Amino acid sequence: MNHTPRLETKHFPQLIDLFHNKSVLITGGTGSFGKKFTETILRHFTPKRLIIFSRDELKQFEMQQTIRGENVRYFIGDVRDRDRLIRAFRGVDLVIHAAALKQVPAAEYNPFEAIKTNIIGAANVIDAAIDCGVSQVVALSTDKAANPINLYGATKLCSDKLFIAANNYAGGGGTRFSVVRYGNVVGSRGSVIPFFEKMRQSGILPITDPRMTRFWITLQQGVELVLNVLIWMQGGEIYVPKLPSMNIMDLAKAIAPECQTTITGIRPGEKLHEVMIPEDDARDTLEFDDHFAILPPHQEWTDPARYRQRAGGTPCPEGFSYSSHTNTQWLSVADLHAMIAGGMDDHA
Repeated sequence: MNHTPRLETKHFPQLIDLFHNKSVLITGGTGSFGKKFTETILRHFTPKRLIIFSRDELKQFEMQQTIRGENVRYFIGDVRDRDRLIRAFRGVDLVIHAAALKQVPAAEYNPFEAIKTNIIGAANVIDAAIDCGVSQVVALSTDKAANPINLYGATKLCSDKLFIAANNYAGGGGTRFSVVRYGNVVGSRGSVIPFFEKMRQSGILPITDPRMTRFWITLQQGVELVLNVLIWMQGGEIYVPKLPSMNIMDLAKAIAPECQTTITGIRPGEKLHEVMIPEDDARDTLEFDDHFAILPPHQEWTDPARYRQRAGGTPCPEGFSYSSHTNTQWLSVADLHAMIAGGMDDHA
């Protein structure tokens, strides 16, 4: 069903001005997030150019069948290739960095490949953005970057650190970099939800551990968070949305109540619960109505007091952490069904 969802942001007028006649580039633009971001920008705003930068020519060809326009450009390239990034970033005002190797088992088995894309690729994006005079860069992260126990999370933690420190490299009047960190995405290709839906046919759902909990967000919510961050950011913050949690057994019952479950054990590199703000980061974190902002502990590119003067921000208490199992927001079965329906619309 084709429809135009309402954009849930109070910053809509500012975003109209931000995108008007600007050139925007998204790395990893043919992924789930990239498609939804592209659709949203083209639906609501009038950028001068919107550049889809990715390395898979087949995905670009398939995306071009449904998303095209005079202001849309498709660039073949890899974030591992610094020279190609510099060519692509020329004349670009805003960059959303979504390219990454994201599968935990694949990263464990191919660690050097994950490092090349997630760490060296991040450094290349930073260098290209500074050298080409990009105004703002928002990098997508993951809950697995907080207290990581797998290689994917470790590479994304390193990437986050690079993007925060990049503000110092850029200097007082240069490119500003910030990070967005969120949990599992309903409707994305890597989500457990489509896996459970596929396994319904067998009548048995494999569960790694019945105690497991996860944060959940929709693709549209992720896009709207990034749009808000483009307005909020001063550079150096890690933005974390307030999200609901769900236990894996409740998730299984919601997806396939008729199925039996079998316990398979936690996989290598997998956590029982996800943390998006570790206790050690909470002392530098401000809480807002619908999100948190982890502030840079060391910075020299602006007045530190400006970060703590944002209206409504409250310092987190000592000992605070934001974890999926101690969360105060929980998804009901009806809530999850509504999120899944939205996820399906995302791919319609």
